[in-house]
Amino acid sequence: MTAEAGSSRLKRWKKPLTIAFFLVLIVLFTLLARRIDWSDVLQTLGDFKLRTLLIAGVLTLCSFLVYASFDLIGRTYIRQSLTWKQILPVGIISYAFNLNLSAWVGGIAMRYRLYSRLGVSTGNIAKILGLSLATNWFGYMALAGVVFSSGLVTMPPGWKVSTFALQGIGVLLVLVSLGYLAACRFSKKRAWSIKGIEINLPSLRMACLQLALGALNWSLMAAVIFTLLPAKLDYPLVLGVLLISAIAGVVTHIPAGLGVLEAVFIGLLQHEASRGSLLAGLIAYRAIYFILPLLIALVMYLGVEAKAKALRVRKTPA
Repeated sequence: MTAEAGSSRLKRWKKPLTIAFFLVLIVLFTLLARRIDWSDVLQTLGDFKLRTLLIAGVLTLCSFLVYASFDLIGRTYIRQSLTWKQILPVGIISYAFNLNLSAWVGGIAMRYRLYSRLGVSTGNIAKILGLSLATNWFGYMALAGVVFSSGLVTMPPGWKVSTFALQGIGVLLVLVSLGYLAACRFSKKRAWSIKGIEINLPSLRMACLQLALGALNWSLMAAVIFTLLPAKLDYPLVLGVLLISAIAGVVTHIPAGLGVLEAVFIGLLQHEASRGSLLAGLIAYRAIYFILPLLIALVMYLGVEAKAKALRVRKTPA
């Protein structure tokens, strides 16, 4: 097949795929809205002090900016001249959709659509996505490895994973993180090709930045929850429980981890605080960290689409 034929076929499918994409978004938004008890959310938020909600909101903004900066590393990685003003909105919109509507919608489909509008090739979009995933999960492994191996989280009797086993998992995660850094520093082979996409091993400096930013984002997520939970809980404990719940959320493949986060927090912390106070804090966390950013990201995304449409109309010859 020639390049011209491939381009022609892509143009024929572009409009149907765009329509399908928006239909999927509408369906997912409808399903998400039906799963949320809005009266419960509003009542819970009304019980918090305004100062507490503002602190949680600022921490959420910091977390989203840190996550969006993962793609700034990606810009350096692909050596493409994109400004931070172009990249940060893509990262923020993708993260909000990712949290609420699954990685397929936010992490993949949304990134491809937005970056393609910026003139980034499909191969480079895949590299940015891969580097973002690596930054998030290698940062997770480094942080979780330290927290789990230190014994800050004690597993209740009857859980499938004991405290000793959790410490062993922590040691393993630390070793994997160190192995990644060692590979970035000492590996002689720096590039691989998978299905036509070239993957390059980052420098040690970039790898350290990945681990630092990834760990910082998870720490900020825990700080948001910590702000909204009862004051007698310690931050390291809240951080450890969040890191455990993240694995449970990935295993269950439930968008936004609905119900999983709450089950893990209540199961591990019910001896430290009442179930009601824990649930209230987690409802507030979902409202501030998931729902509110999604609504803002939706407005941002519609603005990007409207701007792109205006540019197309302007470029169309009379």
